[in-house]
Amino acid sequence: MYIKGAGMTNFGFSDKLSHQLAYDASLDALNNADINFSKIDAVVCSTIEWFFSVEKQRHFAGMLSSMFKTNKPIIRVPGGCAGGGHALWVANQLGYDNVLVVGVEKLMTCKSDAILEEFMMAMESRWEQQHGVLAPASAAMGAGAYLRRFPNTTTDDLAMIAHKNHSNGFLNPKARFYKKKVSLEEIKNSKVVASPLRVMDCSISVDGAAAVVLTKDKSDIQIVGSDLCTDRVAPFESQDMTTWDATCISAKGAYEQAGLSPKDIDFVELHDAFTNVELISYEDLGFAKKGEGANLIRDGKVKIDGTLPVNPSGGLKSKGHPPSATGLAQIYEIVEQMRNQAGDRQVTKKNIALAHNIGGVGGTVTNHILKRV
Repeated sequence: MYIKGAGMTNFGFSDKLSHQLAYDASLDALNNADINFSKIDAVVCSTIEWFFSVEKQRHFAGMLSSMFKTNKPIIRVPGGCAGGGHALWVANQLGYDNVLVVGVEKLMTCKSDAILEEFMMAMESRWEQQHGVLAPASAAMGAGAYLRRFPNTTTDDLAMIAHKNHSNGFLNPKARFYKKKVSLEEIKNSKVVASPLRVMDCSISVDGAAAVVLTKDKSDIQIVGSDLCTDRVAPFESQDMTTWDATCISAKGAYEQAGLSPKDIDFVELHDAFTNVELISYEDLGFAKKGEGANLIRDGKVKIDGTLPVNPSGGLKSKGHPPSATGLAQIYEIVEQMRNQAGDRQVTKKNIALAHNIGGVGGTVTNHILKRV
């Protein structure tokens, strides 16, 4: 299918309810697509916020039905942090002429203990979560394993990834860290969360929503590759914690569908929930050989003015991470870039892009390849 339009709210704190944020992003996408909601055949939505939100609203599809005043099919697709990409993958399979895809999360009014109790169930709850192995700890185990296996890579490389994404987010008006300077030294000296990861190695939870209008009618941007892979929840089940199989498998599927290879990709929006996840993803997506991902950040290849810009939006690290909206916010950024509407963060080569979205610690991964036609 083709991308007809995309929309997104500002990421950060909002006093609106989650269904209102979803409605705002949807209207933005519909206006961008120049299409009326009456032409939409179905809606695919993603959110997990009702687990821990003060809203306590479980029937989210019904709330959207009320907002849009419609009886059309509305399908809710929970997918953790990969909810947006998962919803896009589902919408791309449905066969309708026009589908609205929307993801939303509201985290900044949630109590920390509620998030830890409910949201972190994305971690394995029976063996790991009970012992404090939550998302940062799981990521830190992978980071430690990587640094031990490839000692030429250091925490300084991880800090450079964070700094690159903050530099990009500084230029993004919809990012949480828009116009907020973060120095490399601040990143390197931030508090340790779970060694070797520091606070500034971790993405930030925000309120936000993003939406995309898919159509069968030919438009200027086409989804030429779309693949989803579901894997284990617990990282201890992995044979190798320095690679995530679901990323490798879904990327391979997307490349094959598109008839492309990693060298054909002009720029990337990838899931940098933690700096080491971005580093590992360089390799799992085929942009670097195993153990050589750090060279991409050292050589400046993945900067906005590099040969393979990664996360020109600022990524989860600087733009912010409202889990179910993240994957669709990546598509929004790609649409902005391909249509030369990205302002100061505009990349030069923009014909083919990849969006990579992860749920859990590699438990669900989607890869979408978009092409300007």
